[in-house]
Amino acid sequence: MKKIALFTLAVFFGLTCVQAQGDFKAGIHAGLPIGDAGDLSTFAIAVELGYLFDVSDEFQAGPTLGYSHSFGDEIDTGFGTIDVDDVQFLPIAAAGRFSVSDEFSLGADLGYALGISDGNDGGFYYAPRAAYSITEMMDIVLAYRG
Repeated sequence: MKKIALFTLAVFFGLTCVQAQGDFKAGIHAGLPIGDAGDLSTFAIAVELGYLFDVSDEFQAGPTLGYSHSFGDEIDTGFGTIDVDDVQFLPIAAAGRFSVSDEFSLGADLGYALGISDGNDGGFYYAPRAAYSITEMMDIVLAYRG
């Protein structure tokens, strides 16, 4: 079960669309699992919504909510194949973003990921990230979710 809880450990290199209405953020992510999760899944997608408040000119913080879906893999045991079930999480977190420059920012989300799929207890959620703004409404984000 612990390995399933770690299923969301993935590197997310995705294109994030940012809705530019105040500090409302919305993102769509795609990712490839690594480590133990890579043995059990093939691909992951996620969406997230958040609202970031300006704490200072360089720092924003606020709540974020998301949905993550990892697609199970087929494992060949030598005696047959085992289908691994998909795993879903609902991460609820506090987000922080530090603007290094007008185009580049660093940040992290910390919270709890509720397990949605059967047998998934959920657990501590963290997601460090680096983002590069292509336009006012689109960022390229490199993130790790655990």
